Amino acid sequence: MKPKQIIINAMTVDVEDYFQVSAFEQCIARDQWETLPHRVEANTNKILDLFSKHNVKATFFVLGWVAERYPQIVKKIVAQGHEIASHGYSHQRATLQSPQEFRDDIVKAKDILEDLSGEVIKGYRAPSYSISKKNLWAQDELFKAGYLYSSSVYPVRHDLYGIPDASRFAYQCESGLLEIPVTTVSLFGKNFPAGGGGFFRLYPYLLSRWNIQQVNNQDKQAAIFYFHPWEIDPQQPRQNEASLKSRFRHYLNLHKTEKRLDRLLADFQWGRMDDTFLK
Repeated sequence: MKPKQIIINAMTVDVEDYFQVSAFEQCIARDQWETLPHRVEANTNKILDLFSKHNVKATFFVLGWVAERYPQIVKKIVAQGHEIASHGYSHQRATLQSPQEFRDDIVKAKDILEDLSGEVIKGYRAPSYSISKKNLWAQDELFKAGYLYSSSVYPVRHDLYGIPDASRFAYQCESGLLEIPVTTVSLFGKNFPAGGGGFFRLYPYLLSRWNIQQVNNQDKQAAIFYFHPWEIDPQQPRQNEASLKSRFRHYLNLHKTEKRLDRLLADFQWGRMDDTFLK
């Protein structure tokens, strides 16, 4: 009898600070970013310690703006054996950018991250999964800029993002770029989010674990999980001017995230995006 194959899932972190999320863009102006308390370095260090505890290697999609101000974060991530990938420079949703603005943003971020890391940056993730059917030209621009893969499509129906009928698993774009969608489960002919973020904080942990088990055992595919440094930080400054819906999404169960991550890292096998999908 052949031994059961162990599937290595991809663990990813979108490295941005709490004030840079799209949910707060109406109440926090970009020219305020420098003046606000920065918490991304301390939170990323906590994540690195958590990964070290479980001997997990991951992919960090780092915002260029953050890398410029905290180059030591990039260097520490690389030194500990993780992959550095790009989250763009300015955390501007791709759906709000012209092709030229998008091109400038992804090239600037790639240059910064390569200079700091000493490595070729292969991967990209759009802020708020903002590659949709309306701007598929972004995949062409990414490939032209030298990226090999993107993880910017969420095959769900959502008020802020998503391509519901996109493939649930990695596929080659016409340009040659490999698109690796965030994980979903298919139930009753509909895709449900199962790749982390706010849904990891919303669902009971056992449901999140079951979702990934379904992808591994039924679909025989690697799952892609993501979260942000601010999601393990319940003490972050509150944005009371944000809408009720935005505050609910952002602050829900922050105090539970770190313990849930600890369980998740122990319950499954995890690795880097490049090792999982580019080998």
